[in-house]
Amino acid sequence: MLLKGKTALVTGSTSGIGLGIALSLARQGANIVLNGFGDIETPKAQVAALGVRVGYHGADMSKAADIEAMMAYVDAEFGGCGILVNNAGIQHVAPVESFPTERWDAIIAINLSSAFHTTRLALPGMQARGWGRILNIASVHGLVASAQKSAYVAAKHGLVGFTKAVALETATSPVTVNAICPGWVLTPLVQKQVDARAAADGVDNEEAKRRLLMEKQPSLQFTTPEQLGELAVFLCSDAASNVRGQSWALDGGWTAQ
Repeated sequence: MLLKGKTALVTGSTSGIGLGIALSLARQGANIVLNGFGDIETPKAQVAALGVRVGYHGADMSKAADIEAMMAYVDAEFGGCGILVNNAGIQHVAPVESFPTERWDAIIAINLSSAFHTTRLALPGMQARGWGRILNIASVHGLVASAQKSAYVAAKHGLVGFTKAVALETATSPVTVNAICPGWVLTPLVQKQVDARAAADGVDNEEAKRRLLMEKQPSLQFTTPEQLGELAVFLCSDAASNVRGQSWALDGGWTAQ
């Protein structure tokens, strides 16, 4: 129970990577504040079954006022945020010349700007309480690029840079700031790309998954939300207290090429 008594806010955590991280932190005793859309009751029940307190706030992560209200909720109901996991993200795939401007704005707002707003609001309390962990869930696309994902790549590169800057600002403090950079993880977001590949290539879902992995991920295995959750636990531990400003790839060898 490494994290007993701590409170973790995980944005975009009602499914996929965010929920996997929330469950891993809860297994170590952290109270959890979930955020996201869709089915709320199932993830809340999954977290509560681990014997910790669970809260929820439905902030739209593209809106600064919503984020401010969510952070105020964490302060009021849980006494502040000790662990902040900036995970919320959306994707859109299109060539830059036909990329919808409203999709660009939404991706930058949710994938990048939201981390600025949560961090600026969480950091003073972490400093005052003498402990904190900020984990930004970036992507291999924060380290390398892929075609037709200009907004996502720009946002994730920005999140890696933001991580480094805030890590330097907090380098002598008891607050650490790091990024996790997953490769392909079979989340609902990626499943949509698998479905599109299957339809375009005229193949079944399993073959579409294999083709997707073959292009980028040498292990030919998807990274799992559980693996990302265990990495998050390590980065929250005392053993990682001097890991600062890092962008940790968990990508099956993608960025080793």
